[in-house]
Amino acid sequence: MADGPTAASNTAVSGVYNDVKEYYGKTLKKTSDLKSNACVPSAKPVPAYVRKVIAEIHPDVVAKYYGCGLVVPESLECSRVLDLGCGSGRDCYMLSQLVGEKGHVTGIDMTEDQLEVARKYIDYHTQRFGYKKPNVNFVQGYIEALAEAGLEEKSYDIIISNCVVNLSPDKASVLREAYRVLKDGGELYFSDVYSDARIPEDLKANKVLWGECLSGALWWEDLMRLAEEVGFCKPRLVTASIITVGNKELEKLLGDYKFVSATYRLFKIPKGSEKKSCLVMYNGEITGLEESFEFDAQYNFKVDKEMEVDDDVASILSNSRFSGEFTFQHQHSGLKTSSSGGCWDKPKAVSVNPFELVQQLGSASVTPSTGGCCGDQQACCQ
Repeated sequence: MADGPTAASNTAVSGVYNDVKEYYGKTLKKTSDLKSNACVPSAKPVPAYVRKVIAEIHPDVVAKYYGCGLVVPESLECSRVLDLGCGSGRDCYMLSQLVGEKGHVTGIDMTEDQLEVARKYIDYHTQRFGYKKPNVNFVQGYIEALAEAGLEEKSYDIIISNCVVNLSPDKASVLREAYRVLKDGGELYFSDVYSDARIPEDLKANKVLWGECLSGALWWEDLMRLAEEVGFCKPRLVTASIITVGNKELEKLLGDYKFVSATYRLFKIPKGSEKKSCLVMYNGEITGLEESFEFDAQYNFKVDKEMEVDDDVASILSNSRFSGEFTFQHQHSGLKTSSSGGCWDKPKAVSVNPFELVQQLGSASVTPSTGGCCGDQQACCQ
């Protein structure tokens, strides 16, 4: 196997790959070996149905898990899912239960030591979940070069990644390859570490800082730019939590740079799709979310309650796997008309800056963008 992607074969990039392999394959033996708090728990409570499936995963797989946040997309039944940087396979085995026996999960990682753990327990989990045959497989390769690993164009419904993109020396290629292998309407749903400014080269060269997911972190504004350049819709911020490094030596090296763990969802919408704001109503049929569906930090859809969505979200919902989960009430002659003749919910006014979002959530200052709907029926429906 080649030392890395053809387009990224220079000495510096190869050095990053080797350092990461060494750190996650040899240096770290278990989660407690991490030297910082970068890999933080999810900012949102873990749903009961997710806790249940995680409890079914072999303890050895869980012990070698180094992710941040929790990456569990909704409406997974029968989906084809790809996990970028799958490591020991914890998230793959979790998702393999949620997609069901008719779905499939592929994990890709460049670290053979991690993949050895993941592959060791394929038969164990197949029997544990009551499947006739495995619905998960693991591939050794680079997340910047999915084609070289044999992953075909437009072959996945959903891609996840958990605290891995920051470890890549070529993040633009990661996003381009993710876009390529996603089907139209597909989603990249991922948790990662972001910085409040671009990290300088001298800090990027520090092996421990890079291995701890800190010095390789993208400036969050660069994520917004790169995602749209590749072709994704504007990234939707789901949740965020501040990272406290928790290591005085590393904190001294990092100086004033701040970090956040954030989950984003990026959708690949078919070219030329109509974008028009409208009213939608959630039908409550997504497993585990029968009463409400928190799509991102801005939109929380309540069952059988209409909500106004902007043109981006309307396009995402109508062109993705969520299209059958909503009733769409489109605009007519410039007016939004409620099917019930009554009021509808408005989205929250939240910052696209994950650092500001943490402050907003902490101060409980997040409110509907126009104060809610509706005391004045005529004003709301224009």
